[in-house]
Amino acid sequence: MSRRYDDERGALSTFVAVIALAMLMAGGWALDGGRKLAALQQASHLADGAARAGAQAVDLDTLRTTGEVRLLGDQATIRAADYLAGLGHTGQIIVSGDTVTVTVSLSFDPVLLPIGMITVTATETAAAVTEEPG
Repeated sequence: MSRRYDDERGALSTFVAVIALAMLMAGGWALDGGRKLAALQQASHLADGAARAGAQAVDLDTLRTTGEVRLLGDQATIRAADYLAGLGHTGQIIVSGDTVTVTVSLSFDPVLLPIGMITVTATETAAAVTEEPG
């Protein structure tokens, strides 16, 4: 004869609810974590492209007279900003000597995790060169 356990009724429902919540959280980390990595990669590409665009503003007069590679600061900043603006973004641009450093931040709302806006930031630097690499 079997004995009935009334005090264990609903135990399976609680277990299923806990497992379902854990699976939802794991899916959220996978989905939103993947979106975060994609946003970081996009920010890095944007910053790199803008830095390279700015590094093309070489001061040709100084290069021809002294052989020193130096950037025209205002033009380098404008080129980098125009590159970002053309793609619908903005960033922080610093020109120093023969290098351009660009920092881009991107934000997005997570799909599953209720953690608020996620912001990623990438910084890339490009140096002006006068020779073909190789």
